[in-house]
Amino acid sequence: MTNAIEIRSLCKDYGDFKLDHVDLTLPGGAILGLIGENGAGKSTTIKAVLDLIRRDGGSVKVFGREVAESGPAYKEDLGVVLDDAPFHDVLKAPQVGKMLSQIYRNWDQGLFDGYLDRFRLPRDKRIKEFSKGMKMKLSIAAALAHRPRLLVLDEATAGLDPVVRSELLDEFLSFIQDEDHAILLSSHITSDLEKVADYVTYLHKGRVAVQGAKDELLETYGRLVCSRTDLERVDRALLQGIRMGQFSCEALVKDRAAFRRRYPELTVDPVGLEDIMVFTVRGDETCSDC
Repeated sequence: MTNAIEIRSLCKDYGDFKLDHVDLTLPGGAILGLIGENGAGKSTTIKAVLDLIRRDGGSVKVFGREVAESGPAYKEDLGVVLDDAPFHDVLKAPQVGKMLSQIYRNWDQGLFDGYLDRFRLPRDKRIKEFSKGMKMKLSIAAALAHRPRLLVLDEATAGLDPVVRSELLDEFLSFIQDEDHAILLSSHITSDLEKVADYVTYLHKGRVAVQGAKDELLETYGRLVCSRTDLERVDRALLQGIRMGQFSCEALVKDRAAFRRRYPELTVDPVGLEDIMVFTVRGDETCSDC
């Protein structure tokens, strides 16, 4: 099966920021969560997938085709949703559908109308009257209605209440039931990615810091909470980041099972994606009286 996205050694130098030899693979039938702090390179990576920037190096393929050589036709396979609705406030939902039907060859008006009903979006209100959640649902309905094979979502669930987010996540999971479909989902809401992502790529300062199958990452890493005395006797090669507090210490353990075999008396708890991010970014940290 052809991968939905293959990025190899992607580089982009803006002077004050550099995307540095990023590799990323998104198989068909999967969701890849793209995470990282602000300015880590997530948006630049997405722009490369959409062929919106001139690369300084590397290759970007969508369904086996180099995007720089595919022309605009390859974007028929893409459904793109950004964190802000792109439609003018004076439009109504049916007008959005009519406009997009003139742009996409595979536009399915019946499917679009079905999403308006499923998402309970009014047809008689202007977009300026929509809530943020309604605007995001409209964007997703528009992205899906031309039957794309790949969804590219940049902070598509940001600022939404838990009920709306859950509804959209269910929609994303339904989309990838066809193994010819895939989703690249950039988000700061790591709990959403823990629910739906199959793979995770964590960008830090323009480089890939952590990457792999989500379940394997969460199973492998661990969180150690111990005294300073206990920490002093732990092999630092087993740890990725340490935070020193006044009364206790925390550390990200690279291999939970191996650590437990070596230090069975110390407790290592499971971690979330947010823990992995925080420890990687902050690294060793000491309190002022250490």
